[in-house]
Amino acid sequence: MIDLTGAEAAPRAAAPAANLLVPDADVADPVISIVIPAMNEELTISDFVSWCRAGLESCGMTGEILIVDSSTDRTPELAIAAGARVLRVPKRGLGRAYIDAVPHIRGRWVILGDADCTYDFRQLSPFVERFEQGYEFVMGSRWKGSIEKGSMPALHQHFGTPITTLILNILFNSRFSDIHCGMRGITRDALARMRLQSQSWEYASEMVLKSVHMKLRTAEVPVTFLKDREGRVSHHKRLGWTSPFQAAWINLKAMFIYGADFFLLKPGLAVTMLGLLITLPLTFGPITIGPVVLSLYWMLFGLTMTVLGLQSFYLGCIVQVLHDYTGRATRRWLSVFRYTRTMVISGAMFIGGVILAVGLVADYVGSGLRLSLSHTHEIYYAVTGLLLVMTSFMTFASTLLVHAAALRGPQAGPVDQ
Repeated sequence: MIDLTGAEAAPRAAAPAANLLVPDADVADPVISIVIPAMNEELTISDFVSWCRAGLESCGMTGEILIVDSSTDRTPELAIAAGARVLRVPKRGLGRAYIDAVPHIRGRWVILGDADCTYDFRQLSPFVERFEQGYEFVMGSRWKGSIEKGSMPALHQHFGTPITTLILNILFNSRFSDIHCGMRGITRDALARMRLQSQSWEYASEMVLKSVHMKLRTAEVPVTFLKDREGRVSHHKRLGWTSPFQAAWINLKAMFIYGADFFLLKPGLAVTMLGLLITLPLTFGPITIGPVVLSLYWMLFGLTMTVLGLQSFYLGCIVQVLHDYTGRATRRWLSVFRYTRTMVISGAMFIGGVILAVGLVADYVGSGLRLSLSHTHEIYYAVTGLLLVMTSFMTFASTLLVHAAALRGPQAGPVDQ
């Protein structure tokens, strides 16, 4: 067992508490890295490492097994004895374990999972085949494979996982069948570009969501899911009966954050158009349609819809830039929000709005600071003018934010528009 120093000590600068331990019979230049977080898994870790070695042998691939360990039992000693590398880290959460592991991954392809022998790592061939075909993200699917009886609580199997998978597929127009499967593969390059941030269970959803944002070439493969061995207590049970619900909630949070544009962009545009359709025709006064009179009240309702919708639309544009890994959304919205052009348009709308509103202000001042409702046309003009003033400021501010997001997002670079 070797405590690495020198060249391999550099990654510890980013995570000082991480300590990489290497077995005597280490593997040089691995093609595959099997990266597994573990905490107090001494009951299964030796068999798990053996399963991984068998899976690598069956594929004819050279691979390393990297256990990211925060145990208080004999897990790290047993893992090293079985031939795995062990990265000792503080107990900081499942997602953080993967973040800590990234600088230490040597393989070109990375396979992730659990150390509890619930996923059969002797069956690595489907993942390797997809990698060899050029796929960058390979999700395991228990629904396309097999689920041993008693391996998954009924609430998870028939409600939790199907519902959250459906929600994600709706939000992102994707076709995953099992977004919570713990066994998955990704290229090292894609994993590094993904820049995971989740510290806990939500890493699973973050990884899937970012794979969609990054437009990774993705495939699903069947996996076998086995029940816990006798004597082992799952992490959810260790943390109490509320743990599955907490995990579901934080996964939903990740979906909503990374999919915020679903709630903002198209709905905002639709509400904006409806609001303008109500407001603008009333600029010149009330409109009668059969028994219905569209008057100032309708105009104020339309103004409210337009402001809310436009603000949502602009926020959706900003969100897309912040989550853009391909550069497509950034280029699109920088083209729409070209700085000089948009500033000129914003200024023109502001001036136009002031002109439309000045008549009502003059009437108000001329009436001794009292509103005269007899001048209805001025009121209607003024409402449209106020809408233009608000729209001009939102457009001005959103242009600045889109350009600022382009400088800070995943595709950050010089902005010359």
